[in-house]
Amino acid sequence: MEIVKLMAVGAILFVSCSSDELSDAYGQFEVDEVLISAETTGKLLSFDVKEGELINENIPVAVIDTSTLALKKKEIEAGIKAVKSKLANLSAQEEVINSQLNTAQKNLNRLKALKAENAATDQQLDEVEGTVEMLINQKKTITTQKTSVFAEIETMNVRIAQVQDQIEKSVVVNPVNGRVLTTFVEPFEFTSVGKPLYEIANLEQLILRVYVSGAQLDEVILGDQVSVIFDKDEDENHITMGTVSWISTKAEFTPKMIQTKDERVTQVYAVKVLVDNKDGLLKIGMPGEVNFN
Repeated sequence: MEIVKLMAVGAILFVSCSSDELSDAYGQFEVDEVLISAETTGKLLSFDVKEGELINENIPVAVIDTSTLALKKKEIEAGIKAVKSKLANLSAQEEVINSQLNTAQKNLNRLKALKAENAATDQQLDEVEGTVEMLINQKKTITTQKTSVFAEIETMNVRIAQVQDQIEKSVVVNPVNGRVLTTFVEPFEFTSVGKPLYEIANLEQLILRVYVSGAQLDEVILGDQVSVIFDKDEDENHITMGTVSWISTKAEFTPKMIQTKDERVTQVYAVKVLVDNKDGLLKIGMPGEVNFN
């Protein structure tokens, strides 16, 4: 009887000590962070973002000074007015030339009729034909100049649109629902294009990145539901479900901080498992385990 009792105790201890061997893969929870950067240059007139704060998408969170951009826009608009006045002068010249050409054309037709009756000389006809040709060439020149002016106005309108786009981008709008992980600036600091303002992530769904050996790949199927285990306290675990969303096609060396099912394996494949976290129990960096079956 004593021998039986000792064997029973030994079996319980064995199961307890080897419980961590029941999981197929191990890893850590992470998120896809979104880094929000400035799209214009200037002073941060306001910056209403705090670390740990939950922010909805399409909410304005910062305003960058646009005074320089506004002055630049006014300068271009003044340039367009000046160019349009040049266009008006060309149009006036074109009207005068059209009137002169109309008169010269009538004279030419009259002289041709007179020449047919030998009542006008070749010299008179040549002079009027020369005048008509000169006026036609002048009209073509003005048309070319007007085309150039229209192109210049179009270019300046594009520049205004670009400046207006920068002015609109001076209001920073949060692009995704999520919680602010880190802020990098303070109100009234000077910022520039591409400078990070804050980092945000959707914490309602975390990613458990685990590593499996080549021998385990047959057990891992994209889109499959798998069991996810993470610590509740020192003695108990939470168990939930996750979805395999990505399987690496390239092997890599085992990360030092990751346990694997077979410690002799030196190369493993990364796997991402999406796990719902609407209750907020999961935290970034928390260890987790996966059972594929």
